[in-house]
Amino acid sequence: MHGNSRSSNPVSDPSFSTYLSDDTAIKIATLQAKLNKKLGPEYISQRPGPGGGPKLTYAEGWKIINLANEVFGFNGWSSSIVNMTIDYMDCNEEAKRYNVGVSCIVRVTLSCGVFHEDVGYGAAENVKSKAQAIDKSKKEAVTDAVKRALRNFGTLLGNCLYDKSYTQEITKIKVPPVRIPHSAWHGLLLI
Repeated sequence: MHGNSRSSNPVSDPSFSTYLSDDTAIKIATLQAKLNKKLGPEYISQRPGPGGGPKLTYAEGWKIINLANEVFGFNGWSSSIVNMTIDYMDCNEEAKRYNVGVSCIVRVTLSCGVFHEDVGYGAAENVKSKAQAIDKSKKEAVTDAVKRALRNFGTLLGNCLYDKSYTQEITKIKVPPVRIPHSAWHGLLLI
């Protein structure tokens, strides 16, 4: 779902450009230019596909959240859970193991009121405790939904990963290991 939570927002009016100052128009154009870029290879990961199928290309949740903070500002966006449903919860009584599946709808809202919603899914299989299985699947579902909602804002926030020709090329690029200088660390350095 896509939308705007402010019913009187001039951006929803086809002639909205007449309402914008030059400064606002430049800010919107700059933001759009950022969002139109594609993810660099350092943001992209791969894992084996289901049943040993072809590799799946994805971006880790923390990387997309950090990127959203960089693009919109740490206080320029927020996310909220619209709905969360436990789709199944099974227990193998013999092995005392739990399987849980959760679906979740998350809304990501920018400070200007524009929002996108999307669904995410999380599953925990063969987990020792019921609480751990529920916890893992809920967190996974929320992270997946946040990533999917953010991708609706542009290619930079993950939508480029749906372009198979792009992912085939970008995954060929080797990323050197990250070297973090000590000055960038927060906290005590114990030697």
